[in-house]
Amino acid sequence: MLILQFILFLLTIPAVLVCAYLLLLTVLSGRLPVPPSPARQLRFDVIVPAHNEAAGIERTVKSLRQLNWPVERYRLLVIADNCTDATADIARAAGAEVLERTDPKLRGKGHALQFAFRESAAQGRTDAVAVIDADTEVSANLLEAFAARIYAGAQAVQVHYGVLNPIDSWRTRLITIANGSFHVLRSRARERLRVSTGIRGNGWCVTHALLRQLPYQAFSLTEDLEFGIALGLAGVRVHYAEEAHVNGEMVSLAGAAAVQRQRWERGRFALIRSRTVPLLVAALRAPSALCLDLACDLLVLPLSYVALYVAVLVAAAAAVAWWLPAGAAWLGLAIACGAALLAYVLRGWQLSGIGARGILDLARAPLFLAWKLRLLRRPSDPTAWVRTPRGKP
Repeated sequence: MLILQFILFLLTIPAVLVCAYLLLLTVLSGRLPVPPSPARQLRFDVIVPAHNEAAGIERTVKSLRQLNWPVERYRLLVIADNCTDATADIARAAGAEVLERTDPKLRGKGHALQFAFRESAAQGRTDAVAVIDADTEVSANLLEAFAARIYAGAQAVQVHYGVLNPIDSWRTRLITIANGSFHVLRSRARERLRVSTGIRGNGWCVTHALLRQLPYQAFSLTEDLEFGIALGLAGVRVHYAEEAHVNGEMVSLAGAAAVQRQRWERGRFALIRSRTVPLLVAALRAPSALCLDLACDLLVLPLSYVALYVAVLVAAAAAVAWWLPAGAAWLGLAIACGAALLAYVLRGWQLSGIGARGILDLARAPLFLAWKLRLLRRPSDPTAWVRTPRGKP
């Protein structure tokens, strides 16, 4: 009997820690104040890394040309990286400057960004660089949001990262709900706690002063997460600017979604193995709430895995409680974890704005989890940068 309770204790600790962390973020996810409009003196290079993006690069460049910022104080720079299509020509025709990069050995978005940052620094014309994906539309106040934080002392800023095509399929609707939790809820709370919101891969900005202090060296499958952690270890907080947004096109085709999800999941698990200990050591040594939060965020697995773990815990605690009266306390704790997780999910759904249809799509979550678990067993190339096909199923 004591052995069963000890096993339940070991199973319950991770669930309690994860769900308590998510519940705290949920409670702190109220709307943030918007800073006053900044002076328009800063100069930006808006960098668009692109690999075979001929289908969508014109739309992105046109969106960026509508920014509410003096045209002489920002430049649109498309990095056509190892492209075999007309990305470069279409981007030039749309009004962007284009740098073509060809290197079959050093492939991937991280290498394209390093190349772009070096080129921008060498020309010495700008104060900061902003990164926008090639399948994105942006709000006109993008550079205003970056500048407001930089004038207030920030060196790195992330704006809201939304979904351009939320109703294309049940997959894009689930992604939209997940963004409500992962991007909006967590980012609001972490900004309120004055820790780092992290880099989300699209819609972020860093100053050249920061890049001189910490040169860009992130080349993994999840280069955005990797760079955000590197900033945290250097004591640099990524600020969140919710009033501006970038909306990226998410995949809705099953095969394309599989390729993309496999890259993300494997990249995240690789960083869990390599970065958790350094973050925890840094958190204890300083001490640093920033590094502690980054470690917590890294250790919290994707929501579907957490939900599966809590469901298994509830079932195990119920079985023990049916056999042993003392197990009722463990069952109550497991149910409390489930309630905290439900509050987190529902708050994310509310913030996503997807509506009642999204609640029905959440019923597909178990199938989504089974699909993801199968993906992790497939081989993948960690160096390839392959454009993910979009389009409706």
